[in-house]
Amino acid sequence: MISFNVPPFIGDELKFIEQAVKAHKISGDGTFTKKCNSWLENKFRAQKVLLTTSGTSALDMAMLLCKFQPGDEVILPSYTFSSTATSIIVGGGVPVFVDIRPDTMNIDERKIEAAITERTRAVVVVHYAGVSCEMDFITDIARRYNLKIIEDAAQGVMSTYKGKALGTIGDFGCYSFHETKNFSMGEGGALVINDSAYNERAEILREKGTNRSKFFRGQIDKYTWVDVGDSYLPSELNAAYLWAQLQKADEITADRLASWQKYFDALKPLAQEKLIDLPTVPAECQHNGHMFYIKLKNLDERTKFISYMREKGIGCVFHYVPLHSAPAGKKYCRFHGEDVFTTRESERLVRLPMYYGLTAEDLEHVTEFVKKFFESR
Repeated sequence: MISFNVPPFIGDELKFIEQAVKAHKISGDGTFTKKCNSWLENKFRAQKVLLTTSGTSALDMAMLLCKFQPGDEVILPSYTFSSTATSIIVGGGVPVFVDIRPDTMNIDERKIEAAITERTRAVVVVHYAGVSCEMDFITDIARRYNLKIIEDAAQGVMSTYKGKALGTIGDFGCYSFHETKNFSMGEGGALVINDSAYNERAEILREKGTNRSKFFRGQIDKYTWVDVGDSYLPSELNAAYLWAQLQKADEITADRLASWQKYFDALKPLAQEKLIDLPTVPAECQHNGHMFYIKLKNLDERTKFISYMREKGIGCVFHYVPLHSAPAGKKYCRFHGEDVFTTRESERLVRLPMYYGLTAEDLEHVTEFVKKFFESR
């Protein structure tokens, strides 16, 4: 059986976890948490990075920092994970969906301006598959309408747009270190803060509404409850696991990119025959090999393909069901404009096995049966 995903494991994770245990510091903001924060700040030239309990909690923090008022609207794509929209609601806003581009599956930057109303306060961009949205275009709109930009870069760690790390372009960036991501701490994430004016409140939100972080730095003689907040701080055990992988970040990324390219080259003849569509990576984007997907003719063909590959012992999966079609999406959100590509393209897309350490033999096995599926038809 070739699994769709195998969580990354470098080899030093248990050693670092043991060090945290022996130091008698396994709650958050210990040595490994601080190491990870600093590594991410230095690697991506970020103003401030805070590890969080998940990518979802990073999004929650970003929305709370925006201080939305009841009825404030936030524009985003419907083709994303529920966390993107739920975080807006948690932050007090109203999600407004617009259509996606069929080439990158990212938000269609040309549909954003028409969706802006007097209540619009922010835009959430989702960098699908680690491929950046058209950030220059979106940044221009945000500046003209005084909108915040939140980057859902859950899949975009180590990806760039015109040389700039994803997550560091908008006002806030949100990473995920879930076991399905390129770098994992089991459950975890990080918030990137690109304006220092938000640093102190972000620490308070992350520490259950207290100014505990200032106390530990010796800036105050006791800490107290000063604002709303939640428990967004991950344990040292999770951070220790992640720290091992950050040491090998370039190696992991190179490995995934090599697998991605092998898939692309092997399946290009099928694309030339118009049997499938392959991923598009614009010239200004450097992706991170987070996933490799193909698009089939329609939902029926995709269903048969997934079943066929499962019979051959290969794990292939579809991805998001558009949020505007979900029960909560109908209840809490609205879709501006026409759904031309969101549903149609989501029903065609299927993801192939992709993980650090995917062997050349397994990759060839996958592509062999992808080709055989079309030969049999």
